[in-house]
Amino acid sequence: MAKELLDNDPLSGILEDQFYRPMPRAARPRPPKPAHYQIVCISLYNEDIARLEELVAELKRRGFSKANKSQLIRFALDTVDLDRMPKAY
Repeated sequence: MAKELLDNDPLSGILEDQFYRPMPRAARPRPPKPAHYQIVCISLYNEDIARLEELVAELKRRGFSKANKSQLIRFALDTVDLDRMPKAY
């Protein structure tokens, strides 16, 4: 009985429309995406990831406080010697 009275209450519609309605969110302009890099996903074996993390830890131990995996991979790309790459790796 009480539920029927509350469901038919004319004030509930006014209250919901005026006070309890979620406020619309203003759309924030999105900053432009950076054009100087892209995020990529690569697959590595667990051993390779562990080795990469060890190398980063060693760089940090040597004073490269901002060393990270991306930096190390970029360095490896810059210094790779394709003539030394074996056929099956």
